[in-house]
Amino acid sequence: MTEPIGIIDKYLKPGSKAHGILIAHSTAVMELSLLIADHNPHLKLNRELLKQAAMLHDIGMIKTNAPDLGCFGELPYICHGYLGREILENEGLYEVAPFCERHTGTGITKEEIISRNLPLPVRDMVPVTPEEKVICYADKFFSKSGKHLSKPKKLTKIYQNIGKYGEEKLKQFDNFIGMFGIYYIYGFGTPKHTSKTDLMNEKGK
Repeated sequence: MTEPIGIIDKYLKPGSKAHGILIAHSTAVMELSLLIADHNPHLKLNRELLKQAAMLHDIGMIKTNAPDLGCFGELPYICHGYLGREILENEGLYEVAPFCERHTGTGITKEEIISRNLPLPVRDMVPVTPEEKVICYADKFFSKSGKHLSKPKKLTKIYQNIGKYGEEKLKQFDNFIGMFGIYYIYGFGTPKHTSKTDLMNEKGK
């Protein structure tokens, strides 16, 4: 498989703010994705695909207007998903490319794009494969801003962020929890010994 760092270095200048943020965030997502795979051996997840997708899922941000991330492109940040897909398809990474546009929030449907008049190609951008769902899920635990890029967000913060986009998005996140688990992500033991309140109030940033 192609080395992700080489692709990142091609599009983001090593040593730049954007490069540092992308590497830190993507590494955190990769490590959590592999932890999720470890805790769900029955899913037989493709670990190499998870590694590549985690490191490259946000590469399209460099073409967006997100100065706080060190990105000075022309398009809104919400476009980073399909822009990343275009980048990776141009690199011949057709298996990895869809991850870029299928990880935003808990996924964006064609109907949402139309009803909200989003500046996106009109097609479903939702995670389909187990690996795509893992990356989408793992991504929700990490921010690209602040001082703690590798520390999982507090669960209350995740719910606040997702809840802005409606009850269905929260249900989808809860579905991810049901698929992959959550207690181990925050260093707890098992659900038997931990309540959801513990997760909401005690861990993360």
